[in-house]
Amino acid sequence: MAKLPIVAIIGRANAGKSSLFNRLVKQQQAIVAREAGTTRDNVIGKVAYQRRSAGGGEGEFMLIDTAGLKTAEDDFEAGIQDQIEDAATAADVILVVVDSTNYPGDEERMVAKKALKSKKPVILITNKADLKESLPDDEFRRLGVKDIIRTSAEHNSGLSDLLDRIAELVPEAHDTEPDDVLRIALIGRPNTGKSSLFNTLAGKQQAIVANLAGTTRDLNRVNVAFKGQAIELIDTAGVRRQGKQERGIEKFSVLRTMQAVQESDICLLLMDVNELNVQLDQRLAGIIAEEGKGLVLVVSKWDIAEDKDAFTRDEIAPKIQHNFDFVPWAPLIFTSSTTGQNVTKLFDLAMQIMARRAQKTSTRTLNDMLQGAVTAHPVAGLKNTHPKLRYIVQTDDNPPWFVIYGSNLKFLHWSYKRYLERNLREAYDYTGTPVKFSFRDEKQIKANKERVAQGLAPVTKAYKKQKEAEKREAIQKAKEQ
Repeated sequence: MAKLPIVAIIGRANAGKSSLFNRLVKQQQAIVAREAGTTRDNVIGKVAYQRRSAGGGEGEFMLIDTAGLKTAEDDFEAGIQDQIEDAATAADVILVVVDSTNYPGDEERMVAKKALKSKKPVILITNKADLKESLPDDEFRRLGVKDIIRTSAEHNSGLSDLLDRIAELVPEAHDTEPDDVLRIALIGRPNTGKSSLFNTLAGKQQAIVANLAGTTRDLNRVNVAFKGQAIELIDTAGVRRQGKQERGIEKFSVLRTMQAVQESDICLLLMDVNELNVQLDQRLAGIIAEEGKGLVLVVSKWDIAEDKDAFTRDEIAPKIQHNFDFVPWAPLIFTSSTTGQNVTKLFDLAMQIMARRAQKTSTRTLNDMLQGAVTAHPVAGLKNTHPKLRYIVQTDDNPPWFVIYGSNLKFLHWSYKRYLERNLREAYDYTGTPVKFSFRDEKQIKANKERVAQGLAPVTKAYKKQKEAEKREAIQKAKEQ
């Protein structure tokens, strides 16, 4: 599976980082407000781009707003240092966002200096360039960043130039060399028992374990063998080093966790039995599923559960499954690193999930399943524009990936796609892993073949989005003139 490059956004609050993130991802993922420090929602998105320069080409990268999981009361200097350290570790390109209506101060100089010190490519984005108070680029050159791009995230201006420059800097997505090692990452909020479980699974005191959250900084790794299977365990960083813990539950090293998720095959999402159903746990599960990784929901510290008599496993399990109903295929297990309860079962579970992810399906059986699903529940559509599903093939595994060919597929409702997935899971056991679907419209395929025959570039989704953005940008510039 191709590992996507990572681009990290850093900068002080209220410089427009979330607006920029939303524009690039092209959906309202983060909360944007006038007050500083209001980012509370998803901070990871996948960006598709179409290069406008000679040769063209399209690609994707992961975009991460590093400030999105920090509270508004954080100490700026400590917080930004940790952001940049994380960015230097995991990101391929760093975007430093500044407010172009304010003269750069000590905070901007510190951010730029530390970003440059990381030795990663750095782009300085002078945002809010559409405002009359916007300062010229010369005022920001003293920050030492050579690449300066003026943008207005609010008016979608300058983003095409930014994407072109990012495309020149990010490495091409590359497929990792396949091997027989099963990689398991321990994911979760601070102090959920990741390091204790890591030590128990590894059979030795590999990580530092303490009651304080944030004692694990880097990704700890250890290789073990279980029933003849080579396994690499990856323990993600808690959040911040001791002495710099922030308040609240949103203490989280998002870049390092993203790095661990991308490198793993199976993710164990740990949740403290005494602090269940936190929104951030749901967000993490969504990230893991979106990345196509296997997922196990692990309730940790079961030996010290408060009110165990009042809250038995049979009562807790349905509540957890309800809160994680968007990943109904993820198994749930209760563990204790102290007593060893169900710990070795995690290895068995991970190996079973890996086998399911690698299973091949018969094209004939798949198409019998598809035709049966369509017959039992015909596809709805608009007048004279009913989607038609003709055939299905499996194109990849780890995760299982299926392509459905047909016509008028843009009118296929998301609920019908879920219906198809349920039918697929009934036919094949994909417990513990997401399955991916792609839909190919035969008319569009034919039109692209004709364009290629004429020496033109095929029309892609990224190409269409890029053209739409350029059109909006041109209209905005015309209005300003």
